[in-house]
Amino acid sequence: MKASLCRSSAAVFCVIALLAIVLPNSALAQVRVIQEVKHDVSAPLAELHRLTPAQPNPFSPRVLKVLPTGPARAAAPSAVPDAALQQNVLPPVAATLGLSIEGLGLGQYGFLMQFAPPDTNGTVGATQYTQWVNAEFAVFNKTTGALIAGPTFGNALWAGFGGGCQTNNDGDPIVQYDKIANRWILTQFSVSTLPYLQCVAVSTTSDATGTYNRYAFSFGNSNFPDYPKMSVWPDAYYISFNMFLNGASFIGSDACAMDRAAMLAGTTAKIICFQQNSSIASLLPSDMDGTIQPAAGEPGFFMNFGTNSVRLWKFHADFATPTNSTFSGPTSLAVAAFTQQCTSACIPQPAASSFLDALGDRPMYRLAYRKFSDGHESLVFNHSVTTGVRWYEIQKPNGTPTVFQQGTFAPDASKRWMGGIAMDQTGDIALGYSVSSTSVHPSVYFTGRIPSDTAGSMESEQLVVAGTGSQNGGLSRWGDYSAMTIDPADDCTFWYTQEYIKADGSFNWNTRIANFKFANCGGGGGNPIVALSPTSLAFGKVLIGQTSASQTVTLTNTGNATLNLSSVAVTANYAIQANTCGAQVLAGNKCTVTLAFKPTKKNILAGTLSFTDNAAGSPQKVSLTGTGVSISLTPTGLSFGSVTVGQTSAPQSVAVANVSAVSVNLTSIKITGTTTDYSISANTCGASLAGGANCSVSVVFHPTKKGARAGKLNIANNGGGGNALAALSGTGQ
Repeated sequence: MKASLCRSSAAVFCVIALLAIVLPNSALAQVRVIQEVKHDVSAPLAELHRLTPAQPNPFSPRVLKVLPTGPARAAAPSAVPDAALQQNVLPPVAATLGLSIEGLGLGQYGFLMQFAPPDTNGTVGATQYTQWVNAEFAVFNKTTGALIAGPTFGNALWAGFGGGCQTNNDGDPIVQYDKIANRWILTQFSVSTLPYLQCVAVSTTSDATGTYNRYAFSFGNSNFPDYPKMSVWPDAYYISFNMFLNGASFIGSDACAMDRAAMLAGTTAKIICFQQNSSIASLLPSDMDGTIQPAAGEPGFFMNFGTNSVRLWKFHADFATPTNSTFSGPTSLAVAAFTQQCTSACIPQPAASSFLDALGDRPMYRLAYRKFSDGHESLVFNHSVTTGVRWYEIQKPNGTPTVFQQGTFAPDASKRWMGGIAMDQTGDIALGYSVSSTSVHPSVYFTGRIPSDTAGSMESEQLVVAGTGSQNGGLSRWGDYSAMTIDPADDCTFWYTQEYIKADGSFNWNTRIANFKFANCGGGGGNPIVALSPTSLAFGKVLIGQTSASQTVTLTNTGNATLNLSSVAVTANYAIQANTCGAQVLAGNKCTVTLAFKPTKKNILAGTLSFTDNAAGSPQKVSLTGTGVSISLTPTGLSFGSVTVGQTSAPQSVAVANVSAVSVNLTSIKITGTTTDYSISANTCGASLAGGANCSVSVVFHPTKKGARAGKLNIANNGGGGNALAALSGTGQ
């Protein structure tokens, strides 16, 4: 969060005069459409990195001041008892910590310390983990933790793009992975020059180091789009902002939808927004986890919290006719009474005069959505209260929403805040957060629960990494968020990234990236196994532009755990005609994919049918072959019936057509087989046949012997698939 991008060294403070503004309710109900400023396709990331100039003031780190969405509030004990405060102590969290590596931060990978706080964010893709902090990002191998690319300045993604997206590296980053399309989405704002921009890059493949479809969207010269939070939904990339007039007075949250389909395709895109009034702050959009998508046309959900309540809105985006879009709500759901944690400077540390910011005025990213195989839907999110980390599971968001469970986690007197929460496919919930007190340096922990645990309860926490220093020097900024995400490969492994500090000081923060998995996820610790039958398909020769006969592949899950399918895809020249494989295939079950060959060019065209899932060997592949053919013969056989030996039949013709768009050489036209019984009587074909043209060849039958006589009209050509043949048959009598 930034105050007019009020940036300075730690010794400099910014003063902002807050101005009052009232928006008429009628304005708030109106849809606003923001057209892109520009879009293009980038070079690969490595090339963008080389094109990016050094950043300004590299040795003068700057404080990114918090922009409050309401009156400042000092730290205070809870004004009301917390009925959701967990009293029971459960066994140690039933999850195994796996990879745990250093993320970007002081002394890591050549990272350049520019800002505080880091705004720690990251997510996991098919094979990589991408972390983005203020104001650089890096790509890691998710299996080994090895650095693949970076650290890279955030604005390097827009090198050569022009404008503020290229020039400014202003932060508030979010990185997402579209599990449906297997694409990365990276976004940050440009607010140190006008107009205020949101810069969005969507990868063209599942490789975060490849090329990107790049966009810039302008919010004008007066509406400062602070604290953007983005989510992935089937119909849109939803995003929210806290809007400030001229970077000063809070005018309310802006709920927006970006045109996902256009941005995946790299075509012209727009944003549809509904500006709320100043009583609505810090909305979180629903972010889909897992492989089971919400029902077609189901709205995106937005949530925040109010006084002893949580509130839910529904966003229906219509990019074809934006005026048909709607943003309805809120539905207010009563929850156990709480006192929100302070916004700034109330978290204690050992032996330090500085306290840390808590940002208790807003829910923490993400609002994680999941639909389960039995059809029920859940949303989970968290925020900081004076008694600990408050978390919720909301069910039936598209029906009659209910608070299915809620809890406040605070197993001891240390402060817990800056949480991130998500659910796996089994319904296990993981919650990560920072922990600090007068005796505990700011450290990273996580807890979690399995569905059989007492409602509203979390198991005993586990340390991810212990901090060994306190942040001092008058610097209180911490966070402003962390990220708990789910691995799309198995839909079970949680990945968490969070800030901590190794030694006393200011502007010396570090981050950690860790993953863990509950033993019961995916079927009691078992594994899905994919068996494909057949493992290859041959479609033979098919005319260019025509569709072959269909063939079917059967997928069987021979393992003892649920198979989660994230995508079924074929390469060019092949098409899926039917697919009974849903988002999940239970152990022992099977499904089928029917496909066909439709060549767009001549010669042998190899292809692949790929299943991306949570089983070993993913993606599993079926090899496909077919040959595109340019020359068509009609008919493909001539029957002359019975003809007296020594006599000659009436001629019959074969039409020769070039179905391709390019010329084909006809190198010879002749009779093969019993060449003495057939002959060519007429030929309108030359040495070549232009694209889309046709000609004809006439053949007569003059048997030399009694009985069946067979031959072939053989037209040699370079149109793919070898010679074109028409069968010749007749009987001598």
